[in-house]
Amino acid sequence: MSDLSSTTSVAEQPGSFNEAGEYIPRQVIVDDLGDVSFEDAIAKTIIEFDDGDIVEGSVVKVDRDEVLLDIGFKSEGVIPARELSIRHDVDPSEVVSVGERIEALVLQKEDKEGRLILSKKRAQYERAWGSIEKIKQANGVVSGPVIEVVKGGLIIDIGLRGFLPASLVELRRVRDLQPYVGKNLDAKIIELDKNRNNVVLSRRAWLEETQREQREEFLENLKPGEVRNGIVSSVVNFGAFVDLGGMDGLVHVSELSWKHVDHPSSVVQVGDEVQVQVLDVDFDKERISLSLKATQQDPWQEFANAHAVGELVYGRVTKLVPFGAFVQIGEGIEGLVHISEMAVHHVDVPEQVVAPGEELWVKIIDIDLQRRRISLSIKQAAEGGEVAAEYREHFGEHAYDEQGNYVGSFDYSNVEFTPETEAQAAWAEYLAEHGDINPAKEAESTQEPATDTQGETLPSQDVSSDTDEG
Repeated sequence: MSDLSSTTSVAEQPGSFNEAGEYIPRQVIVDDLGDVSFEDAIAKTIIEFDDGDIVEGSVVKVDRDEVLLDIGFKSEGVIPARELSIRHDVDPSEVVSVGERIEALVLQKEDKEGRLILSKKRAQYERAWGSIEKIKQANGVVSGPVIEVVKGGLIIDIGLRGFLPASLVELRRVRDLQPYVGKNLDAKIIELDKNRNNVVLSRRAWLEETQREQREEFLENLKPGEVRNGIVSSVVNFGAFVDLGGMDGLVHVSELSWKHVDHPSSVVQVGDEVQVQVLDVDFDKERISLSLKATQQDPWQEFANAHAVGELVYGRVTKLVPFGAFVQIGEGIEGLVHISEMAVHHVDVPEQVVAPGEELWVKIIDIDLQRRRISLSIKQAAEGGEVAAEYREHFGEHAYDEQGNYVGSFDYSNVEFTPETEAQAAWAEYLAEHGDINPAKEAESTQEPATDTQGETLPSQDVSSDTDEG
């Protein structure tokens, strides 16, 4: 004992035992409270707070329905599961763990059961508001994970529930929002109202800000007339958007095809790789106009290159109008047979000569490529003439004279070929049935005399000079 006494101060020496084995505690001979009374020292160990205050403590227990938090109060505080997180139906063990120090807001110092009720999510909410208001004033950016898909958009955890509308998720509207759940997104704050607990975010605004320089550079390098490769990113009623690898451009429905388009989806689908021509670049509005049909062969130009006035072509009547009939003579190509070119006799209405769906031979009498109009004649086709090359190639050279006019009959018994088009098939069927063809003679032998309303025969009329085009 003497050794211990020599190296340890009296205040630091432990108690001892007497000969009877009784413990004798050491005497406290140093007053370390200073001027503070013993009662005040005890009072300082009990924290003081009111409802609405934010306190800090250690998690001592985690249950399915609640979490116990030691904040140095006379009893432990209770955080109900619903007050743990802004996320709905969350497992408490996924939010906190035993020993973790967290902040909580005092909801009620003493409920009916004498418990201290706390809220972690409301403490987080109060802290977040102060931070978010500063970010909004500085035009800054918030970041957080997507925790929920709701009607019209997404909910992002930024310390509180921030609403990101679907139209502001990307530079273009996104239809399927589910893949964003769990992802961390950056966004700008565009609306903030604490009284209504309303925080509206825009990721598109952040994307536009971060990509502005890239877009400006992209637009500067994009020249009207050049051809670019792209991928169809969206199909809408008025056209299709194509991702050019930096920005989207619009192909209006009128620029999708040389043919009539009922809906853009009949021409392209999302994900299609396409080649488009740049029509216009609007730097102020950052809009790019594109054309898909400009990269394709113009069927009108193609037809004009392959045909000449005076040729006979085969077609199908597509529509009747008061001044004549439209006849399809190629893929996407229609010509007009004016009522004055339907027959050698006078025709009151087109229905007297042709019907929709009927297939027949017509002669090209004019090609106006600039106005995309082709004039045709049924009555001149009946007079014969040169047959267009696409029909001649399958009938044999000896069936035509040097000018390409069909001459004599043709025996198909020794020739086998497969017509490549419906028009060629109809031509072959007609020749096989009638043998030698002379449209003028056919017209003379089959034409019925015109009659008036009383059935009296009328003299034939030459209407070739009619100029009325409806």
